[in-house]
Amino acid sequence: MGEPNDEFDPEERDARDVAAKAGEERSEFMSLMPHYYRGEVSQMSTRLDRLDLTIDWAIAVIAALLALSFQSTNSPPYFLLIGMFALVMFLLFDVRRYRTYDATRSRVRMIEENVFANAFDPEGAIHRDWREKLGHDLREPTLKVSLWEALSRRLKHVYFPLETVLVVAWLFRITAFVPKETPVETAAVPGISGEFVIGGVLCFYVATALLTFWPTRREAKGEFHGEEPGEWKVEK
Repeated sequence: MGEPNDEFDPEERDARDVAAKAGEERSEFMSLMPHYYRGEVSQMSTRLDRLDLTIDWAIAVIAALLALSFQSTNSPPYFLLIGMFALVMFLLFDVRRYRTYDATRSRVRMIEENVFANAFDPEGAIHRDWREKLGHDLREPTLKVSLWEALSRRLKHVYFPLETVLVVAWLFRITAFVPKETPVETAAVPGISGEFVIGGVLCFYVATALLTFWPTRREAKGEFHGEEPGEWKVEK
């Protein structure tokens, strides 16, 4: 008699679909859920840390360029224009990271809404097909917010105030900081006239303001937008 073959074959159906049993058995599924939830929360925290790191670098670069620009009257004012360009680069990095962060946060909220909230207050799952949605998103991850919404939100909360600081500093730098020169003379960049530079900066600021405050449909996953504070805390 031949010896039984105990080699593991990962291509066999039982091996490939090993997690399917956990999806069918309630006890096994509930044992698996906390581990998955902790993994998603950890991933969300990592993506949030990357967002914070991008903002920290943007602030550090802007602070350095402000210090260089106002070091003396001989310092070129176009250092602040470099800061505006750098801020746009940081914004583009931030938008991409924000969209991936929101995708992870959406999965976390899906679990909280349909599993943990229902465990504390059994009123039924909010989404009937929440397991199907999660499974599909794990197989084919998708971004949940549009590029325009992400740009608007990140500008409104972080980058538009930073840009305003740079523009105000630049206006002060080409006017009151060098009283012996006209703003057009001070704003000039080698090879570019002051009028063109001033016009370009003002157009850039107006365009950014429109992008920041233009009404957009909210798709980002969050429940605190425009809501009044709750009163569930019990006072002693």
